[in-house]
Amino acid sequence: MNIKMALVLFKRWKYALALTVLFLAGSPQAHAQATCNGVSTPPTGVVNWTPQWCQEFNGVQGSPDTTVWNFDLGNNNGWGNNEVEVYCGPPGFANNPQQCPSTFSTTTNTVYLDGNGHLVIQPIFVNGTWISTRMLTAPKTNFKYGRIEASLQLPDTTNQGLWPAFWSLGSDISTVPWPKCGEVDFMENWSPEVFNGPGPGGNKTTIHTAVTAGNGIGKAYTFPNGSQANTAFHVYGTIWSANMMQFYVDDPSKPFLIETPNNLPSGDTWPFNASIFLLMNVAVGGTLGGSTTNLVNPQPLMADYVRVYTPSTVAKPSLGNPPAIAVTAGATVGNSSTFTPTLVAGTGYAYLACSTNAPKATCAISTTDPLNPNVVKDSAGESVTVTLTTATNAILPPFFLRPELRRWLPVATAGLLLLAIVALFTRLRIRTWRYAVPLVAGLIITSAMIAGCGGGTSNVIPPPNNNGTPPGAYTVTVYAFTESNTSDGTNANADASTSIPVTIN
Repeated sequence: MNIKMALVLFKRWKYALALTVLFLAGSPQAHAQATCNGVSTPPTGVVNWTPQWCQEFNGVQGSPDTTVWNFDLGNNNGWGNNEVEVYCGPPGFANNPQQCPSTFSTTTNTVYLDGNGHLVIQPIFVNGTWISTRMLTAPKTNFKYGRIEASLQLPDTTNQGLWPAFWSLGSDISTVPWPKCGEVDFMENWSPEVFNGPGPGGNKTTIHTAVTAGNGIGKAYTFPNGSQANTAFHVYGTIWSANMMQFYVDDPSKPFLIETPNNLPSGDTWPFNASIFLLMNVAVGGTLGGSTTNLVNPQPLMADYVRVYTPSTVAKPSLGNPPAIAVTAGATVGNSSTFTPTLVAGTGYAYLACSTNAPKATCAISTTDPLNPNVVKDSAGESVTVTLTTATNAILPPFFLRPELRRWLPVATAGLLLLAIVALFTRLRIRTWRYAVPLVAGLIITSAMIAGCGGGTSNVIPPPNNNGTPPGAYTVTVYAFTESNTSDGTNANADASTSIPVTIN
């Protein structure tokens, strides 16, 4: 959702929790379960994807399986977006609002299986109220990593009124409220008349985090060759691994957007190394849906399938031995190392991170990949530049901070001043000379007394603190995470790493 949303989103999750133990009664029902019998998928390169959770919607005409899906209900103050619809579950679903139909019919139900292998979500205008459906997998099933995709044909969003979406929320939303729990909009569509929505000709993918909040960060996708979202089925999905989400439409081997923790603004956190649940809905009106004044008999959203796959183990990349870095603390030139890692052909993308043990220093990764500066693609020959930023040391070199030098510095200064006065004696008036000589003599005597007092260093003023990166030998370590990495995303769990020697002068 691409606008600032109220914390009502948190309330909607608490509402969903109340539906954890519900069953469907009084209507036809197809118990397809989330099995993947007979489901296969082409690999992406050498990565094989095994289906783990599938909804194929192949049952007989009737209601969807409530052992797999839960349903948000009601309007809940517009769900934080000024939406106008009332959400319904299938007929007979416990706590269904009174506006929802009580018997099964493909003309009056907002959600059903059409008997031809599709799930249908259709908004309907009944007695002055729009009703629709939002279905979710929580708390029945949560997911962490893999390839997630849905084959969908969308309603026509040329004009204002509808706002279909296939998306996810962090499974911890009940304890970590939105947006900190994280939200991913794999597919989101609305009219170009409202905030330049993608309309039938495209798709908008967005991630939402604690700092990016309602605006989120993401990218619009435009279908090639004049294809439309409302006249054909298209696949919307992501390849999700530790620290990396690759978003695609139709072809998972060609993502159009890659997001990583480094894309987030300063102070933000990456919530996507934790489990999520899936949602699918058609909102009516609202901030992105727009006006419903001219919305009449809208097309439905149709889903051919929703699937989650796990990848085969990807070969570890080779990061080689990058050039060493030798630099003066605080320097902004010569403080980088550039190298080209080697990824096995067909293994897709790898995310790169770095760390350094140099005090008061940081490192940063920059690659030549056109989609994201923190990833590299297999067989693309993309280079990586690691830049080390250090803190400047004290202005004076250590020679000038030696205690014995600082003790005799006033004496030397007085002597130089006396020589200057003698050299200019012919230009000075006698009256001026009378004052200058006692002044210089007093400075010499005082300086000598200070220098000799104590005979040691106990009365010496200590040198100023060194606030920069101290000279020495350090390292920068580069880490690589592949598409099959299912860890917590910390550097200790990277698939590969290499060290760059660093010398600070």
